[in-house]
Amino acid sequence: MEVQGKRVLAVGAHPDDIEFICSGALLLLKEAGCEIHVATLTLGDCGSAEHPAAEIQRIRRAEAERSCEILGARYHYGGFKDFCIFYDEASNRRVAALLRDVRPWLVITHPPRDYLIDHEVTSRLVRNACFAAPTPNFDTSAFSTAGPIAAIPSLCYAQPVEGIDLFGDSVEPHYYLDVSDLMDRRLELLACHESQRNWLRAHHGIDEYLDSMRRWNEELGRRAGEIAGRPIRFAEAFRQHRGHAYPRNNPLADLFPDRVVRP
Repeated sequence: MEVQGKRVLAVGAHPDDIEFICSGALLLLKEAGCEIHVATLTLGDCGSAEHPAAEIQRIRRAEAERSCEILGARYHYGGFKDFCIFYDEASNRRVAALLRDVRPWLVITHPPRDYLIDHEVTSRLVRNACFAAPTPNFDTSAFSTAGPIAAIPSLCYAQPVEGIDLFGDSVEPHYYLDVSDLMDRRLELLACHESQRNWLRAHHGIDEYLDSMRRWNEELGRRAGEIAGRPIRFAEAFRQHRGHAYPRNNPLADLFPDRVVRP
């Protein structure tokens, strides 16, 4: 598959979400020749116990931009506030405008079922934007001068943290992606988000920001290895939106067949 110059858009609710859920896939896609774009709908303005909202926004945006600089990606801020990502008309037009600006071939975002409402609504908005962005009569001129995109892009959902939904029920992926050789680079990207260590310690009682990601990807690697019948140290996991009118081929499997493991 020829992907040189094709655009990939990863959309998270907050700075550092993308580093947790799909940075390995983005590193591989970048190396394959794709143009990578990372968007966060918010700047995580509630994600601090020590800085006021305006200050933590500035800090977290700088951290996100630094991570994207290392990844070789372009960063986009979606214009939303923390805990205030709502599924309404203006929000749908805003996110569709983002897709029209970027014009992606592949989109990766949060799963529809997750532990946080901001993640779930981001997932819904991105899903609808993929369908709406090619539609000429869907007006996004309040947010962008870009016109409709050519077609619905492929849409993938990353695995929720801990692999469970809001009820604690297991969410089974469609496939795993072996990122064993990329873990150090993934940790480097996540480490750019220095402000989150203090916040997670204060709000979640967690003081192991990097180790928690390492353990989760190690668990995904264990599950993938059991299916593949070979050791896989670290993995990411995804489900693909396969509903009517969305592309059904698996871009990551097409590009990286030796890394993809299906249950």
